[in-house]
Amino acid sequence: MISIKTLASGSKGNCYHITDGSTPLLLECGIPFKLIRKALDFKTSNIAGVLVTHEHKDHCAGLKGVTRAGINCYMSTGTAEATGYLHHRIKTVQAKKKFEIGTWNVLPFDVQHDVSEPMGFLLQNKVGEKLLFATDTYYIRYSFPGLTHLLIECNYSMDILNENIASGRVHKGMKKRLIRSHFSLENVRDFLKANDLSKVKEIHLLHLSDSNSNEELFKREIQELTGKVVYVA
Repeated sequence: MISIKTLASGSKGNCYHITDGSTPLLLECGIPFKLIRKALDFKTSNIAGVLVTHEHKDHCAGLKGVTRAGINCYMSTGTAEATGYLHHRIKTVQAKKKFEIGTWNVLPFDVQHDVSEPMGFLLQNKVGEKLLFATDTYYIRYSFPGLTHLLIECNYSMDILNENIASGRVHKGMKKRLIRSHFSLENVRDFLKANDLSKVKEIHLLHLSDSNSNEELFKREIQELTGKVVYVA
């Protein structure tokens, strides 16, 4: 059974601990490794790997500490090069080419963000549970059958963003970047409608904007749309 723990989520850092009961992994390492260790009660020796979506610091700030602790970090070639950090624990992977970490089968896929070669990840364990991890993208071109767990970005609402721009709380120039780099509430709704959610047990909404989101609204809307258990990280 998949267990998910949010260690950090948002523009100040992202890191999520998942396990299927056999193989613990980290999704992102966007906070210092000392904080990761503290959040996990210093039980990090069994972490089998870290999946990194892209090179922005809020997703890989802890990369040096993690690799120096002897943990492999998996990312695209573009992301690895963009970090400017060379280490034998950095393992490059390709979109649409599966690989294994312990009891997990991992399928990276391409996403859309303003970086070198960003990825999302589809993970499947030995009992057939499927976890989708997608963040920092404005579009996901694929649909995924048989999902049981979703960790998906829900950064902003277009309505809230427009209200903030109209009131002067957010500069209008921010709108273009958000639309071309992050998943909105509207994106999430469309994505969920395009996928078979019949087996879904949990939906985790990630990476909410400090100023352009509403946690209660986002949770309520996605719960009403899907009828599933929704958490906001």
